[in-house]
Amino acid sequence: MTKRNLFHSALFALLLLVGASSCNQQPKELDIIPMPRSVEYHRGTFTLSPETKFYASLSPESKQALARYLEGTALGQVAFADEATGNDGIELTLCDTATVPETEGYRLEIGKKGIHLSASTETGIFYGIQTLLQLLNNGDGKSLPAVTIADSPRFPYRGMHLDVSRHFYDKEFVKKQLDAMAYFKMNRLHWHLTDGAGWRIEIKKYPRLTSFAAWRPFEKLNDWWTGGRTFCDQDDPRAVGGYYTQDDIREVVAYAAERHITVIPEIEMPGHSEEVLATYPELSCSGKPYVDADYCIGNEKTFEFLENVLLEVMDLFPSEYIHIGGDEASKNGWRNCPRCKKRMVDEHLASVEELQSYMIHRIERFLNDHGRKLIGWDEIIEGGLTPTATVMSWRGEEGAIHAVKAGNAAIMTPGKYCYLDAYQDAPNTQPLAIGGYLTLEKAYSFEPVPDSLSTEEAALIKGLQGNVWTEYMPTPEHTEYMIYPRILALAEVGWTPAELKDWKSFHDRALHAVNYLRSRGYNPFPLDKEVGDKPESLQPVEHLALHKSVTYATPYSKQYAAQGDQTLVDGVRGGWMYNDDRWQGFLNSDIDVTIDLGSETAIQEVSAEFLQLKGPYVWLPKQVTISASTDGKEYETLATVDNDISPDIDTLQFKTFGWQGNTQARYVRYQAQSNGIAGGWLFTDEIVIK
Repeated sequence: MTKRNLFHSALFALLLLVGASSCNQQPKELDIIPMPRSVEYHRGTFTLSPETKFYASLSPESKQALARYLEGTALGQVAFADEATGNDGIELTLCDTATVPETEGYRLEIGKKGIHLSASTETGIFYGIQTLLQLLNNGDGKSLPAVTIADSPRFPYRGMHLDVSRHFYDKEFVKKQLDAMAYFKMNRLHWHLTDGAGWRIEIKKYPRLTSFAAWRPFEKLNDWWTGGRTFCDQDDPRAVGGYYTQDDIREVVAYAAERHITVIPEIEMPGHSEEVLATYPELSCSGKPYVDADYCIGNEKTFEFLENVLLEVMDLFPSEYIHIGGDEASKNGWRNCPRCKKRMVDEHLASVEELQSYMIHRIERFLNDHGRKLIGWDEIIEGGLTPTATVMSWRGEEGAIHAVKAGNAAIMTPGKYCYLDAYQDAPNTQPLAIGGYLTLEKAYSFEPVPDSLSTEEAALIKGLQGNVWTEYMPTPEHTEYMIYPRILALAEVGWTPAELKDWKSFHDRALHAVNYLRSRGYNPFPLDKEVGDKPESLQPVEHLALHKSVTYATPYSKQYAAQGDQTLVDGVRGGWMYNDDRWQGFLNSDIDVTIDLGSETAIQEVSAEFLQLKGPYVWLPKQVTISASTDGKEYETLATVDNDISPDIDTLQFKTFGWQGNTQARYVRYQAQSNGIAGGWLFTDEIVIK
C-alpha cells in the first residue's frame, strides 16, 4: 500500500470513529425545573412559525383563560384554530385516564412536524404548557427539541407560604409570585393573612380589624417590636401597614385559579393574636389590650367572633382547607382565667394542652359543617389530634411522623430545609436575616418521607412547603431575594422522583432559572456569586482532645445536640450558622465540660469559638474560664477571658475564647458563662487543645 493510500485509509477510519461517536453521543439534558419523570429523546427539532396554531379540545372558557395566561410569553403569538392543525401545529387534547392516569400528569410529544400535548385534566395541560415555555425560554425562543415526555408530580401538595402580617405586600406582588410558582409547577399558596404584627384581610362584620389592627405607628418592624407593639388608626399620620379588600382577595384567588394554584388562607388561633386582642380586648383572658396573645377559650364570644370571621373567609376562598395556625400559644393566661378554668371543668379537660385541643376540635367541627377541612401547624397535635385534621410539620419531622402514624395527613415543612428566612450564603455577604443557614444545596437535599414510615404511612405525607416569614424582609425586592432560587429546589423535590434528583444538574439549571427570573423583573439571589460555607468548616481539625471523653456538668439542648457527647471533640468545625448539626447549643444555661486526655499531656493552647446573632437570641458568653488538672480533683485556672462584644449588635459575630501557654494536664475544664438574658443560647462547635 502506498503512503497516499495509507493516508486515505487512516482518514476514512477516523471519520468512521467520529461518526460513531456522534451517533452515540448523549443528547443535551433538558433545561427544565422541575426535571420531568421520563424523557425520550429523538432526532430533529420543531420550530415555531407564523403558521403555527393551537388546536385545543378545551371549553371556550378554558381556551380564553389559557390565551390570557400566554399573553407576553413565547407562545403568546400562537393563535387558536377551530379544527385540528395537522403539520406545524400544537394540539392540546383532553384524554381519558387510561392514557394519562395522573390528575396533574401530562404526555408531551414534540416531533419535527408538530406538537401533541395530552392530559386527562386541564391542570395536566397547563403543566405541559409550562414545560414548553421553559424549553423555549431556555433556548432560542423558537426551536424545541424532538422529545417525548411522560410526566407527573411525586406529591399532590407543592406549596409556598407567604407571611404578609409582619410586612404587607400589595396584591400585584402576590400575583407576581403566583406567576413564578405556576412556571415551576407549584400548586399551593399558603397565605398567612393574620398574626400579631398585623391583620391583613377585610372582614365586613369587624371593620376595626382593618381600620386599626392593620396599622402600626412605626416605620420599622423592630422599632414596633421594641416600642410596645401598639397599633393605630388608619388615618394616623404615623400609620404603616395595609390590608386586602375582599375584592382584592377575590382577584388574587381568581388569578391563582387560572394558574391552577389553590390559595389556602391562614387565620391564626389561639395564639399569635395580639393584633385582634388589642382591637377587641374582651376576647382575651385579661379583658385588657396589649396584655394577652391568646384568645380566651372560656369565652363564648371568642367562638362567635372566630366563626363569623371564618364564614367570610370561606366565602372568599374556595380552598378545601382552611389553615388555623395553632402554633406557639403561650397558654399563660388560660391557667389563671376563671372562664378558662370553668371550661376545663365543664369539658373534663385535664390540662391547658387539652383546652387548646378543645378549641381546635370545635373549630374543626365548624369548618366540617361548612364543607371544609382544617390544617394547622404541628402544635395542633398537643392535647389530642382531631380525626380529619392535616398537620403541617415545622418543628422538624416528628410532627408529621406522629400525625401519619395516627392516620392523619401531613405536609412537611421543617425549618432546617424549608424556612426561606434563613441566610442562604456567607452572612457577612448577605442582608440581615433571622438566623439559620439554608443553602440551595441543602434545600435540594431534603427528603420529605422519613425512612421509618411504612408504605401506608408514607402515602399520608402529601407534600412539602417552603415558608417565607418576613420579619427581616421589609421590601418586595428583599423578599424575592430570599425566595429565589431556593423555592425552585423545593419545587423539584416536590415534583421529581427522588431517584432522579441530581444536584449538579439542578445547580446548572438553577443558574439559568435565575437569569430568566431576573429578565422577568424578579430579584433573585445571584447564584453565580455564591461564596459557600465557612472555610474552617470544610476541613477537619487535628488536636490533642480529638475523640477523647467529655463530661458535661451542664446538659446541651436536645434540639441542638449536633453529634451528641462527641460534638466538641470530633474535629469538625461549625459553619456559618448554629443549625448545621455541627454547633452544639445550650439554652438558658452555662457551659461546663471537662475533657479527659487519657494521660498527663503537655498542652500549649485551649480554645473554643462561639457565635452571636441577636435575632434568635444566640449570644456570646459573658465570660470563659479555662482550667487544668493532673488528677481531676485539683484544678489550676489557666485563663479567665471576658467578652468584649456588645449583645446589641444586630449582625452575626464570631469570637474565640482561649488560652496559650505551657502546662501539663490530663483534664481540661472549659466553662462558659451565659450572659443571663432569658431565653438565650450559647453555641460552640469544638474545644481545641494543642
